[in-house]
Amino acid sequence: MNRAIAVIALCALGACSDMSNQPKQRSYSPLVGPAQTPPDTVAFLYRNPSAPPLTFALIERGRQRYRIFCTPCHSELGNGQGMIVQRGFPAPPSFDSERLLQAPTRHFVDVIAQGHGAMYAYAARVPPADRWAIAAYIRALQKSQNASATDLAAAKAETAP
Repeated sequence: MNRAIAVIALCALGACSDMSNQPKQRSYSPLVGPAQTPPDTVAFLYRNPSAPPLTFALIERGRQRYRIFCTPCHSELGNGQGMIVQRGFPAPPSFDSERLLQAPTRHFVDVIAQGHGAMYAYAARVPPADRWAIAAYIRALQKSQNASATDLAAAKAETAP
């Protein structure tokens, strides 16, 4: 009886395949195949429905959460030179890198939740609303690090009475 169960179990396991080796759409990769945008189609901007509206309060909440959870590795500037890195821990990428400047905001939310590289997942420590707040602050931090004189002049003109 035990041999029969063992044989059936081995046959069942042999039927399993490596599911990572199959055609599928990967996150943040361009669409391929029939899902591609047809010619003469007008593109539109997609806003993630789970993303909260961008407000100053959201960015301020993100700044507070960023200082608590992110500065030990990423630093106040987001350049990847936090105190833990200065003590020998591997440096995370700078938020000013071209790859992260081009990454969708959802990328930061996902990395906070799931971790990436040496960074462990913060899903149990940072609630989803705070993940979006941190991502909004990272975007503001990126803007502040890459602002030009014309950006500042335009912002000043917008706030002038």
